[in-house]
Amino acid sequence: MLTFEAANLSDLQTIAHKILNQFSELRVFALRGVMGAGKTTLIKELCHVLGVKDVVVSPTFALVNEYHDSMGESVFHFDFYRIRSISEAFDLGYEEYFYSGSYCFIEWPEKVEQLLPPDSVYINIDVNNENLNRTIMVQ
Repeated sequence: MLTFEAANLSDLQTIAHKILNQFSELRVFALRGVMGAGKTTLIKELCHVLGVKDVVVSPTFALVNEYHDSMGESVFHFDFYRIRSISEAFDLGYEEYFYSGSYCFIEWPEKVEQLLPPDSVYINIDVNNENLNRTIMVQ
């Protein structure tokens, strides 16, 4: 397990580099944390490190956004917060994304946990309520 402390936004770029370097062979990243923990913000940094030039925003209503990295490869960003049942992930065709070999960054993965590939990388973001620092644990 890797653990990082982020005191400010500028720490996230270094953390994103380290995460992608440590898990360079893996493509599915499941981000957990309370509302406002910084899941989307970390995904923005991960996408930046990958060379994504598109505007990275949470796909809260669309469920998935597609971006393109510096090589033109697809990068997928999911937000399952609003799904009401696992069947919505089936309707979306989750397996075409999760098993595509493309990067997939998933917010609220607990809603679809049983569908995630076994080699998914789990990123937990905890917020210190006193100083608002983030502890980011990756496994």
